Amino acid sequence: MGFFQKVWFITWKDVKAEWRTREIFSSTFIFTLLVIVIFNFALDPGADPQTTLPGALWIAFTFAGVLGLNRSFILERENEAFQGLLLCPVDRGVIYLGKMLGSLLFMSVVELIALPIFMVFFNLNLLSLLPGLGLVILLSTLGFISVGTLFSAMSIHTKTREVMLPVLLFPVVVPVIIGAVKATDRILAQKPLSDITSWLHLLIAFDIIFLVASFLTFEFVVEE
Repeated sequence: MGFFQKVWFITWKDVKAEWRTREIFSSTFIFTLLVIVIFNFALDPGADPQTTLPGALWIAFTFAGVLGLNRSFILERENEAFQGLLLCPVDRGVIYLGKMLGSLLFMSVVELIALPIFMVFFNLNLLSLLPGLGLVILLSTLGFISVGTLFSAMSIHTKTREVMLPVLLFPVVVPVIIGAVKATDRILAQKPLSDITSWLHLLIAFDIIFLVASFLTFEFVVEE
């Protein structure tokens, strides 16, 4: 069995488990929807949307991502399922990539459904901006989930894991969040993609560095 086939089997295991329970999707989607509704009622209708909407969108996605990452590894801890996963005759990096791709898939589905709702609630027409906005969301989510999967595995054995994950994660992903908000702000202002090139380079560099670093260090993180 090849390397990528093993990765796919672990991702598919998570997809099938989530399909049965829908715990991660329901919790992250409801949280995202709640944040969008609260911001919709809290913002002054006469206020300039450019000043607040990029931040509102990424607050919803970021905290929903933390919720999903927490649930992903907590479910593995039940009945010592994670120990069984570690006993599989596969490289630890395979397990990391499988879990990371599963979390990326769940988060992407939530974002795909939440984005049209965001457009309706804030009366935005983003159809012509979707390619650029989709690229920013994809790169930002990949960087966030790459680091988040590593720290979620690290915090799984702590008693305060729900608190430990955001404490570890947020200081590291600050460049991703800043880049995502700034790039989204320029896209909503209908600026060309060339105007956000520097932010895209930042997101791509972050994704490559932390994806490789997380892949290489995962085996040391999961060793007790």
